[in-house]
Amino acid sequence: MTDIKIKVLVIDDHEDLTTMVRDVLESRGYEVLTANTGERGLEIAFTEHPDLILLDVMMPQMSGYDLCQRVRENPAWQGIRIVMLSAKGRDIEVTKGLAVGADAYVTKPFSTKDLIAKVQELLGE
Repeated sequence: MTDIKIKVLVIDDHEDLTTMVRDVLESRGYEVLTANTGERGLEIAFTEHPDLILLDVMMPQMSGYDLCQRVRENPAWQGIRIVMLSAKGRDIEVTKGLAVGADAYVTKPFSTKDLIAKVQELLGE
């Protein structure tokens, strides 16, 4: 019997945060994929079909808002859960993130415990 792991894609241009989140999620049994640009994140989403995307809002070239909107425009990706991660925590940013299709918005800095709880909630665990 194969143990199918839940795939989480972490897209953030800060390598230290990506590494920390990857390590925490892997320790909980998730398969974690990472990208440091929105473009690379879209490529990985297309080939790997993650169950959930943790997405930084402020990235060069393609913002998290734009990437989220692109994911939501693809009918094949409608089941992907998206959590936006951002240092921008004002109501207007949160509202914009949810309006473009994010399922949740987590403000940096965040506790790993709270992030895991949000991931588990969205994945129905």
